[in-house]
Amino acid sequence: MTDTGRRNSRTLSGLRHQGGPALWLAIGAPLLGGALLVWQAWTLADILGRSIEGGVPLATLAPGILLILALLLARAALGAIGERAGTTAAEAIKLHVRATLFSHLLARSPRAAEQPQSGAASAAIIDQVDALDGFFARYLPAMVQATILPVAFGAIILPLDWLAGLLFLVTAPLIPVFMALAGWGAQIATDRQARALSLLSGRFADRLRGLLTLKLFGRADDETAGIVAASDELRRRTLRVLRIAFLSSAVLEFFAALGVAGVALYVGLTFIDYLQLRATPLSLELGLFLLLMAPEVYSPLRLLAAHYHDRAAAKAAIAEIEAQLGVLPSSPLPLGERSTEGPLTRPSADLSPKGRGEERGPLAVTVAGLTLRTPDSARIILADTDLHIPRGEHVAILGPSGIGKSTLLEAIARLRAHEGGIALDQRPLVEWPEAELRARVTMLGQRPRIFAGSLADNIGLARPGASRAEISRAAELAQVAPFADALPEGLDTLLGEGGLGLSGGQAQRIALARIYLRDAGLILLDEPTAHLDAELEQAVLGDLKRYARGRTLIIATHSLAVASRMDKAWRIAGERLLPMPMPAHKGRSVA
Repeated sequence: MTDTGRRNSRTLSGLRHQGGPALWLAIGAPLLGGALLVWQAWTLADILGRSIEGGVPLATLAPGILLILALLLARAALGAIGERAGTTAAEAIKLHVRATLFSHLLARSPRAAEQPQSGAASAAIIDQVDALDGFFARYLPAMVQATILPVAFGAIILPLDWLAGLLFLVTAPLIPVFMALAGWGAQIATDRQARALSLLSGRFADRLRGLLTLKLFGRADDETAGIVAASDELRRRTLRVLRIAFLSSAVLEFFAALGVAGVALYVGLTFIDYLQLRATPLSLELGLFLLLMAPEVYSPLRLLAAHYHDRAAAKAAIAEIEAQLGVLPSSPLPLGERSTEGPLTRPSADLSPKGRGEERGPLAVTVAGLTLRTPDSARIILADTDLHIPRGEHVAILGPSGIGKSTLLEAIARLRAHEGGIALDQRPLVEWPEAELRARVTMLGQRPRIFAGSLADNIGLARPGASRAEISRAAELAQVAPFADALPEGLDTLLGEGGLGLSGGQAQRIALARIYLRDAGLILLDEPTAHLDAELEQAVLGDLKRYARGRTLIIATHSLAVASRMDKAWRIAGERLLPMPMPAHKGRSVA
């Protein structure tokens, strides 16, 4: 087994405790059922022997028959309980793994270079985690049964008949050996199948997102053909896995048939006095017991073979999860805790002032010796920059597109890696607890995300639990109400994913309305009026300025008209942040 295979096995073993008591019940119930099976076989053999050889009447045998029926019902109940417990344990483990992966994925910076593609990440969290179900619900209980029950059955039979017991103890271990040989090939094929599934899922999600672009450039048919070809390859890989799984089952059935046939031949030859290897005659009861137990000795191994591919699928799933999202962490991040992989973590569910309970008021921003680089570190955006913005001041950061305005805002919001110091209210940015930082600082980027849902739902995303009146007021302040009122259902009008059906300016205003539902002390806005005409821009800025009284406001813009409404302005030029006099000519843009 390779180092990766051993690590994946350790990862799966480490997840067992997440199954809780249900997993122990799923393992223990079949073992208890195995003990009842021996009792049932012995009782049945005794009843048949007494009836055939001794001619005992049926009335005398009735208690034994009732006992067999009771044992059958008990074994059926234990089987159902074990299956249900295995499913419950598997669901608990999958929930834990998904929560862990999702919380750590959200804990990374959205600007991190190692962020996986959304399609690959969703395939890992949904499809690959789902592949763990069979391992914990079926394979793990079957493995314990196959390890304990055949040996236990052989140990019980050995004192009763040494040849039959020896036959069981010799042939039973051969089955896992040959299954392991077939399993190596199955693991390789399953790894490739899991990789192909992730690639197909990622490719499909990315093509779906770029469907409009593909249509515009006439590439839709080519990409459709590519998806079909990739699906075909996935089908072929899946069939390869199934072929190896069938081979493993055939090996098991071959050796199991040999074992059962050997016991049947031995018992038959002994009864006709053709073979005498026993010191005492073989009774009918013991012969029937051996025949009844012969297939049951191999039954746990058959069950293991039936679910052996679940182990390969689970190991392949773990490998693919780690390939896409990194090594599987041991536990989810607590709410508001920062990850070592990046600065972004899950926000608090309740963003209202009452729910946060933090200190309120404007925040001062102090930047000392700040250096910002592009994600690949190939180019410096800002070098050794100092900046101080007092509490409650409204400032503009000017510069042409691509100069680094957005990067600076993201660094202040702790969404971008940086060198040097950034402090809010003289408190280093790295020392702010995540939940408190996200409650006190709010940011609107150039490309806000609009989700499938109503206008009201998209605005209310900023503060779950906001009343309809608060959402309507936020829509008015952001100038959403004028175009929403013209829609058939107003704020209840449904939007497509990504803001389908909206113009760029309308999507920007919906995102701006979210700002008005927050009670942040520092507001960071990146080109909030870039898609608006001059008249609407001034109306939006007027409402924004009134709302931002008593709060610190930083706007990144290339518009001198926007900068002229601020208290101060800085300009990014030549990797430096330079103060500049307030623009005298409104309405012009920085080249």
